[in-house]
Amino acid sequence: MVGLGVGSGVAGRGGFTTLTPIMSMLPPPPPGPPTSGSSERTTCYRHPDRDAGRRCTRCGKWACGECLVQASVGSNCLECAKSSRPDMATRARFWSARQSLLVTMSLIVVNVLVYVWVIAQDPTSAGRRGISEGQLRLGLNAQIVEFTGEWYRIVTSGFLHFGLLHIAFNMYLLYLLGQLLEPSIGRVRFTLLYFAALLGGSAGAMVLQPNGFHGGASGAVFGLMGAAFVGYSIRGVNPFSTGIGTILVLNLLITFTIPGISIGGHLGGVVAGALCALVVLAPGHKGYPQWATYAVPAGMGLLSVVVTVIAISAA
Repeated sequence: MVGLGVGSGVAGRGGFTTLTPIMSMLPPPPPGPPTSGSSERTTCYRHPDRDAGRRCTRCGKWACGECLVQASVGSNCLECAKSSRPDMATRARFWSARQSLLVTMSLIVVNVLVYVWVIAQDPTSAGRRGISEGQLRLGLNAQIVEFTGEWYRIVTSGFLHFGLLHIAFNMYLLYLLGQLLEPSIGRVRFTLLYFAALLGGSAGAMVLQPNGFHGGASGAVFGLMGAAFVGYSIRGVNPFSTGIGTILVLNLLITFTIPGISIGGHLGGVVAGALCALVVLAPGHKGYPQWATYAVPAGMGLLSVVVTVIAISAA
């Protein structure tokens, strides 16, 4: 910038003084890189035998290309790069935030691992009918539970599958429904909804078919379908325009027309999921408190366990 000031010359004829420019005082420019004759160290701070072409933009140490890491601005030496990284807990939170389907994918992995474990117990069970030893350990049957007291079966049966087609179909639907529901309601509520539907499926199976041998994630998956159906409906969206209605109806038709399917498991799951959705997926103007969106699926799961116990005791 240029400033104008009054000069020290003699006033002119017309009474005007002569104006002369006065340059503003600017700070001196920063010193440039040292010349070859400079005494400043220009070798890499980690490799004294290597010339350093650049400095760390954070601490100013000279470093060779191997000892510099690209930063958002310039390059950092290895120590500065390490110190600027977030700690393990922060990195874990960042990673978790990027996993929008963490619960869905975890459930799929658990189901697949259980399937592989069952096949490993008896490899011939993959291609034959009947109940293998591994399946017998996890499946749900009223007489078995009452005789052995193995109540864990009301949960483990929801991760047991009979054949590759069975698990493939259930996991495909779980993935599709997880994409729809988990990001919208959050991981905790999605997990509660899933297990409420799974336990509802076990309750329905013991009420309608206590003498059958039940297994599969179908109860939980039907619960997610029922929840999505109700969720769309109470938000003013026709479920049949989204494909959810059609998928649910087709699967219910298959349930009643193909033998060997757990009718009670499917119906129990869809009823439990639909009832949970009335609160969990309710629009904001309904005015439900946030705690209720957690308490309702948890309560539904507890109620399903009570119904299961009563049904097994009465069988």
